[in-house]
Amino acid sequence: MKPSETIRAEYPPNRKTSAKWRVWKQYLVGFAFISPWLVGFLGFVIGPMIASLYYSFTDFDMLTSPNWVGLDNYITMFTNDPRFRTSITVTLLFVFVSTPIKLAFALLIAMLFNNKRKGSGFYTTLFYIPSIIGGSVAVAVMWRQLFGGQGAINDILLFFGVEGKSWIASPDHALMVLILLVIWQFGSPMIIFLAGLRQIPEDLYEAASVDGAGKFRKFLSITIPLLTPVIFFNLIMQMIGAFLVFTQAFVTTQGGPLDRTLFYALYLYERAFTNYEMGYASAMAWTLLIVIAIVTGLLFYSSKKWVFYESEKG
Repeated sequence: MKPSETIRAEYPPNRKTSAKWRVWKQYLVGFAFISPWLVGFLGFVIGPMIASLYYSFTDFDMLTSPNWVGLDNYITMFTNDPRFRTSITVTLLFVFVSTPIKLAFALLIAMLFNNKRKGSGFYTTLFYIPSIIGGSVAVAVMWRQLFGGQGAINDILLFFGVEGKSWIASPDHALMVLILLVIWQFGSPMIIFLAGLRQIPEDLYEAASVDGAGKFRKFLSITIPLLTPVIFFNLIMQMIGAFLVFTQAFVTTQGGPLDRTLFYALYLYERAFTNYEMGYASAMAWTLLIVIAIVTGLLFYSSKKWVFYESEKG
């Protein structure tokens, strides 16, 4: 029964004015409770987005009043900015390499812990800790020390007779170092995979065993199909996170060497707060938003072909 119907049942027709006031009072109370979130959303999300959209069509430098330049920022970005194209290439390479490897590794570890063996809870927590600290400055500094010329990785390699190098200063290996850092923080998707695995009925595996199916066949025919909604969710979240990676490159490599780790967010930051080109940076931000929206839309469109839900018939 709707709130308005409840009020009408409690108050007879000759008291309609009082009943309407009580209905509105319920709405006002609801709005009062969510008002902190509404104020924050309008003031810190919608407001800056509208301002950013306006500045993307100006030459705003944060020191003088913005002047309207139309599409000049967008035209310059695509026709006369080689570092923009480099940042796009580096970011797409990072997204399409790190995301599937991270998800595959998270799924593998989740399957190992799904057996509920002794100590699995402790190890699950241990593997989840890197995700809690996330893309913090401390982790990036630690990673820089590990893969530096005098880092612990080279000490380990030297123990086996292999002479190392400064991995973060190598144009051929710097991006790989950052990909390893992101993959190492696989705890969050691992926990979600683990929750999904424990929702799969055991009787399906038992029935498959009766039919003679092996572990690999069960994985392909039962685990993967029933886990596709979880895979899809993790894929969307991790892909968006990979597009926005910033701290790791900012602290570890500063975009170098030779712009091999110049991620899009890092280049955007450089144009906005180093070169004071806030108008250009705003245009870059909206371009990134459109790219993420397109890739996400394509994933949602493709999900009709490979994501299966229990509520679906057939």
